[in-house]
Amino acid sequence: MRNFLRTTLLACVLSLCTVAPGSAGPYEDGASAYKRGDYATALRLWRPLAEEGNATAQYLIGHMYDLGLGVPQDYAVAVEWFRKAADLSLAQAQYKLGVSYAKGRGVSQDDAVAVEWYRKAAQQGHASAQFKLGVKYAKGQGVPQDYTAAHKWFNLAA
Repeated sequence: MRNFLRTTLLACVLSLCTVAPGSAGPYEDGASAYKRGDYATALRLWRPLAEEGNATAQYLIGHMYDLGLGVPQDYAVAVEWFRKAADLSLAQAQYKLGVSYAKGRGVSQDDAVAVEWYRKAAQQGHASAQFKLGVKYAKGQGVPQDYTAAHKWFNLAA
């Protein structure tokens, strides 16, 4: 009787354990496709995630449009996706919005808005945004020229 209970308990425990699926999931499968250069598959897998509010997928789709990877290069569409991810506080997307405004890609060139986006990313520790913010302060682009502030952001970036 004791062996029967032990065997039954073991069977119950094993039935509750699930075996990992063979596929990692849409995000990971999209990442694998992207690494292989299969951008159409990556986009197909990431778009539903992005539309559901996944900030990383939103950023990656923006990146694809920004560089024209598997899609026609379209800075305006890239900015739309970057903004969605940036509004969800993804530092890399905030940085890319800063770059877009600084260069006038997909939006009107505006150093003051670029500084706002760089600052949001910089405050999260994004080193490239910290550096770009230092440059803006050093040159007085979008902010009053301030070498002390420039030095601060350059040091943080380093």
